[in-house]
Amino acid sequence: MGNEARQHRFEPPQGACDILLIRHGETQAAKRGEMFPMVGGQGDPALRPEGEAQAVAIAERLKHEAIDAIYVTTMQRTHQTAAPLARALGLAPMVEPDLREVFLGDWDGGEYRFRAAANDPAFVRARDAHEWGEIPNAETTAQLQARVMHGLRRIAATHPDQLVAVVVHGGVVGAALSMVAQSRPFAFNGADNGSISRIVINGEQMILRGFNDVAHL
Repeated sequence: MGNEARQHRFEPPQGACDILLIRHGETQAAKRGEMFPMVGGQGDPALRPEGEAQAVAIAERLKHEAIDAIYVTTMQRTHQTAAPLARALGLAPMVEPDLREVFLGDWDGGEYRFRAAANDPAFVRARDAHEWGEIPNAETTAQLQARVMHGLRRIAATHPDQLVAVVVHGGVVGAALSMVAQSRPFAFNGADNGSISRIVINGEQMILRGFNDVAHL
């Protein structure tokens, strides 16, 4: 042992997967009387120009990182957000269906945005109770958390000792980070479009390394 001991510098444990959770770019605005395109019963809006610019900024931020794989969900906004980074790295994104956005039941397809803006009583109950299931026919918070963790653990098991970019949704970022941090379920809701959060998964061990990094935007 020498005469000096420097401060610890974090390194992922052996066999761990280092995951960059990227929220997709801003999408098209909801319009009264017009539902978004749907996929699997859920709203599937495309990126608006601001979201496309955020996707380019993400690629510029991450194109020099040693990223081994890129994942997206079943929804087009994640594919569009990942596209500039995938081109820069020469990687073909893979789809992880379990990381799709929270199912909003009767409010899916754009209605949720209007209900939230109006502080609909069910929205207020959901927010205050940290329970998506307060929204009519929506999936519950427990259901969302279970499938999100299932998807993330599947990615982690596939990519030990690798860095992976996973383009997902605001509700998924919130669910994932709340479980990693063992916080209340909605504690990490509200990640910005185009933001980068970071978690490390090594079997049952999960480590939170960052939330809502927007330095590139």
